[in-house]
Amino acid sequence: MLDPTLRLLAWMLSICTPRPRGRHRLGAIPPLRLIPAPPPQFTELLDGSASPLVRPYVLDPAEHHRQRERRRALYLATLGIDVAPTHIHGVCVPVATR
Repeated sequence: MLDPTLRLLAWMLSICTPRPRGRHRLGAIPPLRLIPAPPPQFTELLDGSASPLVRPYVLDPAEHHRQRERRRALYLATLGIDVAPTHIHGVCVPVATR
């Protein structure tokens, strides 16, 4: 079954793609003309007070602690240990269902 499939595919490719005849050579490749872009023109001054001075990826200690707890819970989940929250939507969750 593979041989007829290959023959059919080769026939379809021979119809769809042109076959070069004779010796086709590409002439000399014309050189690329690169036109330099004009330098940017700045018309207004940048206001340094408009941008915050604190880096956005710096976390406060409370957020760092929460992120560490989430990462620890994910790591323990890979080991098969379930660490769930003690309160869900304000309701205390018993230990057996965690």
